[in-house]
Amino acid sequence: MAKRHGYAVLGALIALVIALSAGIYVTVAADDGTPRSTLGDNRPHRDSHAAPASTGTWVGAWATAPVGGEPGTETAGLAGRSVRNVVHTSTGGTSARVTLSNLYGQSPLTIGHASLALAGGDGTAAADAETMRRLTFGGSTGVVIPAGGQAVSDAVHLTVPHGADVLITTYSPTPSGPVTYHPHARQVSYLATGDRTEDATGTPYTEQTPYWRYVTALDLLSNEATGTVVVLGDSITDGITSTTGTNRRWPDILSGRLRSALENGGQLPRYSVVNEGISGNQVLADGLGRPAENQSGLGRFGRDALSRTNVKVVVIALGVNDILRNPRLADPDRILTGLRTLVRQAHARGLKVIGATLMPFQGHRGYTPAREAVRQQVNAGIRAGGVYDAVVDFDKALRDPYDPRRLRPEYDSGDHLHPSDLGYRTMGEVFDLSTLRGAGQAEL
Repeated sequence: MAKRHGYAVLGALIALVIALSAGIYVTVAADDGTPRSTLGDNRPHRDSHAAPASTGTWVGAWATAPVGGEPGTETAGLAGRSVRNVVHTSTGGTSARVTLSNLYGQSPLTIGHASLALAGGDGTAAADAETMRRLTFGGSTGVVIPAGGQAVSDAVHLTVPHGADVLITTYSPTPSGPVTYHPHARQVSYLATGDRTEDATGTPYTEQTPYWRYVTALDLLSNEATGTVVVLGDSITDGITSTTGTNRRWPDILSGRLRSALENGGQLPRYSVVNEGISGNQVLADGLGRPAENQSGLGRFGRDALSRTNVKVVVIALGVNDILRNPRLADPDRILTGLRTLVRQAHARGLKVIGATLMPFQGHRGYTPAREAVRQQVNAGIRAGGVYDAVVDFDKALRDPYDPRRLRPEYDSGDHLHPSDLGYRTMGEVFDLSTLRGAGQAEL
């Protein structure tokens, strides 16, 4: 009898466990992990797209370097305005996250709302309404970014194609001081009055701007790419004379070539490409201010190159501004030493580094024979193999064969320093894609 009673108790306990497990399963299945926050403006909630279930590798699909504090925003920032940044992806993915920067702010930056969507068409602030996603930060729809800091959004589930224009929109309700920006975007973005972060029509965005503001990175969970190539450079990498809105900077061309080669069965690494060029950037010298605007390559390397998501290869195209902007005659040995310092830092992380020769600039207002001699000495050091793991010889590819101190006329934008669209295309095309192999195998 006691034995039969024991079996009955055991059976009851098992039934209780099964019932509790079923209840827990129902509760978890009903909760998709999204925040239960509400807004008072009756806008549609799209938080159910958070907590992606996709698999893949997080890589950089787009990035830009913070350059300084935007003039005219020293007091109020962009309080009460929505900023709709347009960025272009170098790879595709199934989930996305965004980095926002307050590096040059002098007080906390409050982001009340932020969103991400695919563009509804070329040259417009309109979004594809079905792709509109509200961004959250630690589950909250808003975030306060301290002066000098940055914030990374939670991931949202969204299929983003490669070569897509993505709209990243922020709204700041209160004054924040200087707006952290990238001035030479070569891309039209938009501004609106009020909180229009989830407006898909684009109609309120009546003001156009050539700047990127706050946003410094778009990462994707990708099945197309397994790593990121970071291009660190100056105005030539920034694409300052390329046609606005057409993505004709040389890193864009490189990205397109790499993707096409892979689609055609090329045995190459599956990498995305992000552009960390800053116009006027030098290897050695910072700009003015604290923190320094247009920080030197040495100063920003950790932030803009080593810290990018899943970086595998760094491409460095710096040095010409150390020659042109130095009030005295630049020391080629100091420039080369600075470049070697960057390479050592990358090697310490197991990264491969590809470097570019410096292109000619005779005819530019800064040209002198003495500066030309410095350029030649720097290029000789680069070509000798004592700086980088591999070299792309932009000088040889773009110089005038009849006067090697000048750019070839069809590659010259007209200022005798920066390339034309054809020049940028040539830079991207002469880059040997096979040099991207072997990342992570550099000697330490």
